[in-house]
Amino acid sequence: MNRIKLLRTEKNMRQVDLAKHLKVAQSTLSGWENGAYEIDNENLYKMSDLFECSIDYLLGRTTERKNTYYALNNKDERDIAKEVEQMLADLDSGKALAFSGEPMDEETKRLFAISLENSLRLAREMAKKKYTPKKYRDTE
Repeated sequence: MNRIKLLRTEKNMRQVDLAKHLKVAQSTLSGWENGAYEIDNENLYKMSDLFECSIDYLLGRTTERKNTYYALNNKDERDIAKEVEQMLADLDSGKALAFSGEPMDEETKRLFAISLENSLRLAREMAKKKYTPKKYRDTE
């Protein structure tokens, strides 16, 4: 997690300062920076806001720092989670079609939920790209 250290030093913050801001132990922050520990979602969101960069940038998934106008926000994430939960509940209740005529085992259910979530994320991002008025888009 060299990017956390890079962003922290760019803001002239010491580890202890960032740790206090995030309300975590300095050793935890050090572990994140060294890649010894995984960062929880709550602290990823906090750092993304603080450093004004995308979560994907923090995680090393992209080299682009800036959040794009079509990036999913907290409300989008909550809505997607609710939709996936409702779809799975409908599937379990018998309101939906059966999966190959058999009830789903837990592993299949987990994989199906991941697939649904990824599909909903992609659809939400595509809709934002297509329907966000030009005046609200980033000037690139």
